[in-house]
Amino acid sequence: MNRVVMLRTLLRAGVLRPGPPHRQVAQLHSLLRWGYGLGGELRQAAKRSPGAVAVIDDERGPISYADLLDRAEWVGSALRDLEVTAGRRVGLLARNHVGAIEVIAGASLVGLDVVLINTGLSPEQVVVVAEEQQLAVLIHDDEFADLVASLGAMVEVMGESALVARVAAMARQGPKPRLAPPARPGRTIVLTSGTTGAPKGAARRTPPGPSALVTIIDRIPLRTADTVLVSAPIFHTWGYAAIQLAFGLRATVVLQRRFDPAHALRSWQTHDVDAMIAIPVMLQRILDLPEQDRANARPPRVIATSGSAYPHGFATRFMDAFGDILYNLYGSTEASWVCIATPSQLRRYPDTAGTPPLGTLVRVLDDDGVQVPEGVVGRVCAHNDMVFEGYTSGESSRPVADLLATGDVGRVHDGLLFVVGRVDDMIVSGGENVYPMEVESLLAEHPAVHEACVIGVPDEAFGQRLAAFVVRRPGASLSADEIADYVRAHRARHCIPREVRFVDDLPRNATGKVLARELRALL
Repeated sequence: MNRVVMLRTLLRAGVLRPGPPHRQVAQLHSLLRWGYGLGGELRQAAKRSPGAVAVIDDERGPISYADLLDRAEWVGSALRDLEVTAGRRVGLLARNHVGAIEVIAGASLVGLDVVLINTGLSPEQVVVVAEEQQLAVLIHDDEFADLVASLGAMVEVMGESALVARVAAMARQGPKPRLAPPARPGRTIVLTSGTTGAPKGAARRTPPGPSALVTIIDRIPLRTADTVLVSAPIFHTWGYAAIQLAFGLRATVVLQRRFDPAHALRSWQTHDVDAMIAIPVMLQRILDLPEQDRANARPPRVIATSGSAYPHGFATRFMDAFGDILYNLYGSTEASWVCIATPSQLRRYPDTAGTPPLGTLVRVLDDDGVQVPEGVVGRVCAHNDMVFEGYTSGESSRPVADLLATGDVGRVHDGLLFVVGRVDDMIVSGGENVYPMEVESLLAEHPAVHEACVIGVPDEAFGQRLAAFVVRRPGASLSADEIADYVRAHRARHCIPREVRFVDDLPRNATGKVLARELRALL
């Protein structure tokens, strides 16, 4: 990355703002010794701005950077005392609260790998994750005691209250152990969504320097000392990245254990929020609130989302309601970021994934690894400094022309990327290639449709057929024949869903992605 661009971006965001020399020296020394992982970012922020509020937890209140670092060091020492052996890992099953950050940062500071576990997993899936990730200990929110009970004696489990008590007991027994930078920084392992199968563990790279921070804030205008409401789950790549970004900016993070749209809306005012980090379905729920609840809301300067595509037309409706403040990052657990769509791009093309940010290369390639012309659909492939290190199972992704294939297909139009669907979502119906997302986007335009999901299913006569699952708007009347007529009027015959099911809502995981396997079970 160009150093001039990097310096200009850091200056614009206030990261290089002058401060007390002794604190600036301590900050730089901390980064050189501890690096740019979550523990290192927390330490540098505590050295530079010790009294600044690091986190406002809805339950525990505010905590300064100095106090949060102190807590993380205690928790890290407690985890290290559990004698986690080489090759074993710490699991974390937690919602958004400051205690979860203490565990992640604490593990990083003592060189332990931590596996972030989706709170929406079933007991059986938790057992699979524990086995495949070789967990030595699992730290969990107290509310998940029943969920982890099926682990039996295979893993040591510890609830959040027990961990707090353990740290308090250590503090009573003597001074805090002095920590030194570990020989190998602790890694954070994020699980893939698992919407179509068992989730896999993807090891996140530790940023080699400030380039990852610069890449994001060059496109999404976050600033030093902002107050950032992080609603995206921190076990998700985007929520975890938001904590890293916030600590790099010495910002104040606002955390709420559970997302509630009305509560989030009130928090914009209560905490004078400058930015909100969310997943698209959260914004849909905010937009679904009664107009009187939204009328007096003071929106933040920035709302940045990731995790899934917006429903067709959603970006325009949201910005019409709250202003041109919407940014959407297209990426994946494996690729980190690929493209970022800005408000001006979303105004022009509400369905665009945007353009690659600094230091990111994106190509749309055919099956032979050759770049396709603009407008032609191909496989979306990317490279940046934060592409994952591989799955913890030892399995690696298959590179295409030295780039990481995201698993999506898309096309470029007017210099912008548009994602058409997943490679494995495309179906062949009666000899015709069909992308379910294309039909899904069309259905979202129907005035009686609140949301829809279209998937491919086996068909004896045509090989495969489309099945549409539709949530009607409250009070709306809509039949399967009307759905078929609507698609027939706007798309080719092979795009017409041969099966339509009306449902009260679409099943989603904790990151907002629709669970296709649960929909297939309804057929």
